[in-house]
Amino acid sequence: MTTDDETTKSATEAGTEPERDESGPLVVAVAGSLRDESYTRLGLDHALRGAEAAGGRTRMLDLRDYDLPPLDADEDEQGDSAAFTAAIREADSVLLGTPVYHGSYSGVLKNALDFCGFDEFEHTTVGLLSVSGGAFPVTALEHLRSVGRALNAWVLPHQAAIPRPYRVFDDGEFTDEGLEERVRVLGRRAVEYATIEPDPSTFEGSQNVGARD
Repeated sequence: MTTDDETTKSATEAGTEPERDESGPLVVAVAGSLRDESYTRLGLDHALRGAEAAGGRTRMLDLRDYDLPPLDADEDEQGDSAAFTAAIREADSVLLGTPVYHGSYSGVLKNALDFCGFDEFEHTTVGLLSVSGGAFPVTALEHLRSVGRALNAWVLPHQAAIPRPYRVFDDGEFTDEGLEERVRVLGRRAVEYATIEPDPSTFEGSQNVGARD
């Protein structure tokens, strides 16, 4: 799996470039956490493994690598917003991952999404993953699903929620096979439905996106 400007360790050690399927759908994951040892980023990493196994190309967008100040609607571009939105536009499918904060998704992910609009998400397949320190990580997924609908994205019915991640990960790997499979299926679905025929535009989307108030 590759991140921005990074090749796989095995290929680097061998002195050769890794082989890539340049024809598969591009699945881009956005990790809505700034923690160095983020369980959200770890969960998305496993989802991207599922996408690669299904023939997709993958990229992780780590928000720590982007200067995205609080959105000022009077400014056309701020910080690294142009680079971030360009990376989203390149994707055939986007995976949004978030920790659960106060029953919803993270502020850093909200701010990143505020820089996006129809140009980035309309008719794009979107998959959702959330991570919660408690036992009920679903509400954040519901809120992100509404965002996807407002942007006229096609949000996958399959979603992944990881409760109490400190109990299900050991040295970066899942200890719960059922949960691991659910997360990897999310990545596979992102590849399988990357070219699905889009739904008609929604009234909700036309009314709730791109306002400059």
